[in-house]
Amino acid sequence: MKKTMTAFALTGCLVGLLATGGCTQMPTEKQSISDMRPQIAFKVGDDQSLNGRVLLDSLDVGTVGDYLEGSAALRILSGNHVLRVLLGNQTVLEEKFYVGEGANRTFIVK
Repeated sequence: MKKTMTAFALTGCLVGLLATGGCTQMPTEKQSISDMRPQIAFKVGDDQSLNGRVLLDSLDVGTVGDYLEGSAALRILSGNHVLRVLLGNQTVLEEKFYVGEGANRTFIVK
């Protein structure tokens, strides 16, 4: 019986040591990574242009008002793109362009 109690005590001590040993936190280093994807934004000539639909590579990504210069930008992948802005059934802007890493491009919608 005494051997059993000693074995339980040793097992309990071993479990306690292992449990508290895991509590020590290893030093960590925090590094922030800046997002270097290219961005596009818009300047508008009138308030009506804010409602224009933005199509990037034939994909509808929102309205011109969602990506106004100085307040928001659309992050895109590097490379060649086709940008179209539709206001109703009319195309008010259509442009093929290239952007590289870290580039910011502003388009004027009139």
